[in-house]
Amino acid sequence: MAEAPQSVRAAARFVRVSPQKARLVVDLIRGKKADDALHILQFARKRIAADVAKLLQSAIANAADRGDLGLDVDALYVTRAFVNEGPRQKRIRPAPMGRAYRYQRRSSHIELHVGEKPGAAALARRLEAPAAAKPKAKPAGAKTKLVKTKKAGAKPAAGRSKFGGKAARPAPAKGAKAKGGSKNKGGE
Repeated sequence: MAEAPQSVRAAARFVRVSPQKARLVVDLIRGKKADDALHILQFARKRIAADVAKLLQSAIANAADRGDLGLDVDALYVTRAFVNEGPRQKRIRPAPMGRAYRYQRRSSHIELHVGEKPGAAALARRLEAPAAAKPKAKPAGAKTKLVKTKKAGAKPAAGRSKFGGKAARPAPAKGAKAKGGSKNKGGE
């Protein structure tokens, strides 16, 4: 059985943003390379993006400090990223006619895990393998041709042309009354 890929986590708890808004930003970086994720967060037009970027930098620093795991900091990916709901603060807002409306100020717990992608070592070994092991491409002259064959005696379906569209109606004979048309033709 293959060993589980190592990952390092960083968490920000009690962040004053609703989980729904935080998930919009966290979903942008899940599965991305750590450097690419930082660039995405830098240009994301959300207030929480700065906090998530700071959290991602903390996770990368945690991976660099944990030398016992042997993680390559340049090859880190965001392996897991999720937002859980934190406690809600109940507040009251004045309303017309002496009433009061209740509202909730939501908070979030954001957690990011960074690690090397599973199979990254196998991919590096494959890239180092000699190019001679790759299968050779077909020569340019050996193209495959698709040839359409027509069944002998095949006729188009009734009401259809031989090209698959609707068949054109034949013109009415001279002196024959045309079908359809306007109802206001004056006594016809």
